[in-house]
Amino acid sequence: MRKHPQAGITLMELMISVVLLSLLSLGLMFALRIGLNAYSKTQSRLMDNRRVAGAQRILEEELEGLVPVVALCNAGATGGGAKAPFFQGQPDTMRLVSTFSLDGAWRGMPQILEIFVIPGKDGKGVRLVVNEIPYTGPLGAGRFCIGLHQYLPASPSPKSFVLADQLAFCRFSYLDDMPDGRPRVWAPVFAGANWPKAVRVEMAPLTPDPARLQPISLTAPIRIHRGPEITYDDNR
Repeated sequence: MRKHPQAGITLMELMISVVLLSLLSLGLMFALRIGLNAYSKTQSRLMDNRRVAGAQRILEEELEGLVPVVALCNAGATGGGAKAPFFQGQPDTMRLVSTFSLDGAWRGMPQILEIFVIPGKDGKGVRLVVNEIPYTGPLGAGRFCIGLHQYLPASPSPKSFVLADQLAFCRFSYLDDMPDGRPRVWAPVFAGANWPKAVRVEMAPLTPDPARLQPISLTAPIRIHRGPEITYDDNR
């Protein structure tokens, strides 16, 4: 059978086919790259959102796990010292004993928590950090206090955990009973005789980003019904 003189493809047609295939491959590569970049950004935002939500959950549970400890403030090696409820409440610093910790969650040993605000990186904004010190008893807690509502300053260390970063502001306030049966009020400094009824942490991001989960203010109730002036015997 005789072949048609125009059968097959020409060199020009072959070159056009190769160019089209190359353009198609290039388009697929760009599409894959855009998809991978979008996935990476989504994953990064998801991890940031989980980090923010997890840190706020940790802060709330640390406050709700407050232990009504009566410390021996300014005690010597042989004992003594003044008894005082162990709770420091300042606008930028909190110190308390909690049954919730970063290492053991609710299963760990009680920890002395120092929750305080420090300047951010390069002086931009502020960050909220926490120190955890094992609680060894009223005498050990007394190393941090001088008397009622008088405490040593808290300072960051390499072991400090950052609960929130890149904040425009972060401040604490405390709800306590008022004398003469007046309504409870929020105050920036806790000066009560025992422990607050609730703690509020107000914060806002330094640079708001609607695409990411932002740190928000939270209020943690403190459910304590003990009085520091009463001696409890839990071994009976």
